[in-house]
Amino acid sequence: MKKLIVGLGMSLAITGCGQTAGPVQNSFLREAGTQVDTGLFGDATMNNTLVMNGERDYAISLAKRFAEEVPSTINFEFDSYRLDAAAQQVLTVQADWIRQFPEIKFRVYGHTDAVGSSSYNKRLGLRRAKAAVAFLSARGINRSRLEAVASFGETQPLIVTANRERKNRRTVTEVSGFVKRHPTLLDGKYAEVIYREYVASAVPPTAISETSGSGFSNEQ
Repeated sequence: MKKLIVGLGMSLAITGCGQTAGPVQNSFLREAGTQVDTGLFGDATMNNTLVMNGERDYAISLAKRFAEEVPSTINFEFDSYRLDAAAQQVLTVQADWIRQFPEIKFRVYGHTDAVGSSSYNKRLGLRRAKAAVAFLSARGINRSRLEAVASFGETQPLIVTANRERKNRRTVTEVSGFVKRHPTLLDGKYAEVIYREYVASAVPPTAISETSGSGFSNEQ
């Protein structure tokens, strides 16, 4: 038994001197817990600290998440600011996401295609933005969180053309900042945000997520 222990000790000593260890020795020498720690432990605390120190812009982080997780754009028929069924479904998804983050403000930007005068299109873009904001408000989003809507009219087309183009006739919803003096932000309770998302993840899928194809159903 002593010989076995001495032999193992010599083997480990040689390994420490630079020789390549075998699979069994590598497993034996590995620090406890490294197999289960994938690098995510402590992230909530780290983010909380960085946000409170101003080292990480929480608004930018949420803006990126919103753009990745939620369709931010709806489209309109020519010369119209009426919300069709598809637009209403997208805005419903937006409202569901926005309700998770009561500390965040959003702004809706209106756009048009290039047909018509610039002044008319500026007004039309604003009507479209206001229509989207009204729908979000009707879905339970406090109007004070939907910051002043804005219109770019025809000045920022997705597709540069003088003709009618549906993709240019749109509104875009974006994160714009924080609700002033919200207690969650003052206390830096990043863990509460994570917990809200955890609870929300347990909600059964809706008809929207179960629909194939475009990802949206025609149900209201």
